[in-house]
Amino acid sequence: MNKSMFWLSLITVLLWNQAAAAADKPKLEVLSGPAKAPLSDIAAIDIPKGYEFLDGTSTRSYLEAIGEPTSGHELGLLSPTNENWSVFFEFSEVGYVKDDDKNKLDPDGLMKSIRKGTEEGNKIRAKAGQPPLTIVGWEVKPHYDEKTHHLEWAIRAESAGRAILNYNTRLLGRKGVMEVVLVVSPEDLQATLPTFRNLLNGYTYQSGQSYAEFRQGDKVAKYGLAALVVGGTAVGAAKLGLFAALGAFLKKGWKLVVIGIAALAAAIKKIFSGRTTHVE
Repeated sequence: MNKSMFWLSLITVLLWNQAAAAADKPKLEVLSGPAKAPLSDIAAIDIPKGYEFLDGTSTRSYLEAIGEPTSGHELGLLSPTNENWSVFFEFSEVGYVKDDDKNKLDPDGLMKSIRKGTEEGNKIRAKAGQPPLTIVGWEVKPHYDEKTHHLEWAIRAESAGRAILNYNTRLLGRKGVMEVVLVVSPEDLQATLPTFRNLLNGYTYQSGQSYAEFRQGDKVAKYGLAALVVGGTAVGAAKLGLFAALGAFLKKGWKLVVIGIAALAAAIKKIFSGRTTHVE
């Protein structure tokens, strides 16, 4: 991030906090670890010492404060207090996603679809005054762990001369998919991944919500793992086809750029720490 973007984001947040105080609006609540944070009534995540957590409402307020679009489905934001990376949680209640195609994930074919989608998405980005997004390629190719039912991948992109990298994890559940996005500087990814994966060991679905608790008669998603990579969680990819699912990828891509540029999530949250309500 260049200095002008940093100070713009910083000033935006400060002004937002001042406006919230003047209007007697709710403060952002920060949960400091060690603690267990609920992700709505769907799941929970352990917050270790040295980390802080914003719930869904506070996460959306934070994103709006820095000019980020929100989906309304955000459930939380987790950040270490002394490092510049963050983890966003969002749930898509799309039903039980079958993993029948776990051995058929085609990185080349998926990348082709994603690049086509990005071309279309850039037309909409231009209308919104956003710089175009260029997909460089896979930083980490899609891979699925059938024991944990975790799907992971990372795409390297560029926008306005800046490298963008979000590491995506999808945690399959009985009624949908928890979308977990690690926002980290590209050069810090490998050093951060072990810590990030250890954090996910503290993630649990609530009773009745896990993938293994699927029952006959439950809602079943109309697409599989490949569509999750392209962006199918937000649309009926089986009905529309992968290419038509690109509106969802555009949404993710838009967030990818803005949050990537605003990778100061932890630094901004330190400002919140001094101006918000803490829950110990």
